[in-house]
Amino acid sequence: MKYLAVAAGGALGAMLRYYLGGTLLARAGAPFPTATFVINITGSFIIGFFLTLATERLHISPYWRLAVAVGFVGAYTTFSTFEYETARLVEDGDFMRALLNVVLSVVLGFAAVWAGILAARKVERVPVTSHAAYDLFHQQADPRDPSQSPGAEADIRDSSIEWHEKQG
Repeated sequence: MKYLAVAAGGALGAMLRYYLGGTLLARAGAPFPTATFVINITGSFIIGFFLTLATERLHISPYWRLAVAVGFVGAYTTFSTFEYETARLVEDGDFMRALLNVVLSVVLGFAAVWAGILAARKVERVPVTSHAAYDLFHQQADPRDPSQSPGAEADIRDSSIEWHEKQG
């Protein structure tokens, strides 16, 4: 079921990315990679907004978390395309646009994630600095999962999937 959730979300994210990449957005700022830039910034907002609600306020099925955060956003955002387009700008000697793409993508991407977090907390009327639910989420780590063992790098997978499956 976990893989089906990721696949379903990924299919939708990939289709939306393909659609946006083929629209006027793709040609709007040529030679600047506008479509990839907009997709990455909106994807950053989406993941910040969704995961904040999913971990702090709403009871969302772990399968939905996987479908949206790993599947949809993973297929929708375009880090490898971002890197390739930046390399092409460098190869073409367009160092200013390459630097602009890197700096704006990182800075605005971070700002978009943060804006998504703040928006989710505002929608749910909790303090924008609330971190209690996120801490609780980390305390519920599954010690049988190596990626969730003490000292392992945190990621967006939900350890409670197996628990929910056992509960029926």
